[in-house]
Amino acid sequence: MLKKLFFTLSLISVAFSVAQSKDGYWDNVRTTNETISLKAGEKKVVKTADFPEGTTEVVYRITMLNDNQKLSSSLVSVLKAIPDPTGISQGAAGAVFLASTISGDDKCKYAIFTDPKISEAFISSGKTTNACLVQSTPVNKEARILKMKSSDCITLKTQNLYFAIQSDNWVLGEKVILEVVPWVDIKASRGWNSDSKNEIITLSKSLKVYSLLTNKDAFSVAFLEKISEKYTYKEFNNLIPIERSASIELVTEEALKKTGEDKKYFALFRERANAAVNQGKFEDAITIIQSELINKNHAESIDYATLANYYLLSKQFDKSEKVLNDAIAKDTTDINLQLQVAHLYLFTDRLSEAKDIHKKFKEQHINPKTSWIQQTNKDFALFSKCNLPDGNFKKILRILE
Repeated sequence: MLKKLFFTLSLISVAFSVAQSKDGYWDNVRTTNETISLKAGEKKVVKTADFPEGTTEVVYRITMLNDNQKLSSSLVSVLKAIPDPTGISQGAAGAVFLASTISGDDKCKYAIFTDPKISEAFISSGKTTNACLVQSTPVNKEARILKMKSSDCITLKTQNLYFAIQSDNWVLGEKVILEVVPWVDIKASRGWNSDSKNEIITLSKSLKVYSLLTNKDAFSVAFLEKISEKYTYKEFNNLIPIERSASIELVTEEALKKTGEDKKYFALFRERANAAVNQGKFEDAITIIQSELINKNHAESIDYATLANYYLLSKQFDKSEKVLNDAIAKDTTDINLQLQVAHLYLFTDRLSEAKDIHKKFKEQHINPKTSWIQQTNKDFALFSKCNLPDGNFKKILRILE
């Protein structure tokens, strides 16, 4: 007897010495603990508490009690000491069984359903068709683990189970205690299964920048990784539109940095700004360059030159000059900035200084494909279109001949 008691205590001690797994935990909040009174031959259905996101298995215990009996310890108190049940289900079930030693002489049958309507039909018909588990042999105590993949009762979409219990006592009433405790897989609890991941992959492919990318698959993977790190699936879906838009923009930038194609993303803002200018929306164009590139430290010299040009087009000459001074202080070698300075001088009564700049750089190129002269002619055409004073254009063009 002492030897048996020592073995039992040792088993429980080992269970308590192992901490909850880093991969998951027994949820002791969203548990089911119901005491059911059944009349002779009566049938009842008990709906479990809602299972938390990421439930991959549950442990349940059914115990029949006489009126004067109580459980020595709750199922939760035992499970708190049991680690991740994966691979040790038999050991966990053994510990549960040890905690179920007190039970009455009464017995019951039961079945478990995943559909509430089918479970309710059990009350009138007693049929267990479509039940995910049936215990047709009357028992006075039962403890089991239902695991995803090995049981039809548990999937990642299972929110509740329905225990249909039937009294096996045809003379007197009886009491049944039903306890159900879910195991939450931490990774699965974030809601990122194959379906939800595919939703994010599809979202990544709908972004405008996607068509410009060289390594599209790498971007989609990085995009999914960033979204799933920042949010659970439920959190992401609960974002209001303005939050969702801001989050997608930020994640897009982070994913592109990881894949080394962020410059293609920033090019989209330049395209948007240019489109706004073509529609005569200078302030919109200025805001795009200022807020999306310069304020976020993504701007290159060309962006400062572009912003200065937009200020010129909207006749905000002082702001244009400030932008140019700041930009040249950062990069004294960018010839495009020098061209913008020459334009500024032209519109602020500094024709002589403008001529000097054109004389100095007229033989050079703004970029590998565009010469100083070509860009000057292009800019002058735009200035004329925007009704900027063009009286001095011919004087400059003569210098460039």
